[in-house]
Amino acid sequence: SGLQRPHHHAPSLARLAETGAMAKVVKKSGRKGQEPVTRDYTIHLHKLLQKIQFKKRAGRAIREIRKFAARAMTTKDIRIDTKLNKFVWSNGIRNVPTRVRVRLSRKRNEDEEAKEKMFT
Repeated sequence: SGLQRPHHHAPSLARLAETGAMAKVVKKSGRKGQEPVTRDYTIHLHKLLQKIQFKKRAGRAIREIRKFAARAMTTKDIRIDTKLNKFVWSNGIRNVPTRVRVRLSRKRNEDEEAKEKMFT
């Protein structure tokens, strides 16, 4: 019985990297401010679009991406790259892609922090 696997429930790093949950690890140092930073994320759109009627899915997906970006980057001004928009709409209004890899970069803006997002 000494050959059992360790039963701690920490997911392996390989698994995390595979799901894309681990973005580029560029941590904000100490919450003191909003310095420009870029990270990659996978947004699982399928789970965000359940029980959404067909004719509202693609539009809702874009809003959910905005919401995700706002939460991840703590900024209000979110600009979605045209390539990302095209990708979300690529299968029509109803059949939104299940997952999408995004690169969120928080950039300097004149008045307030803005963030640009490109699909990767």
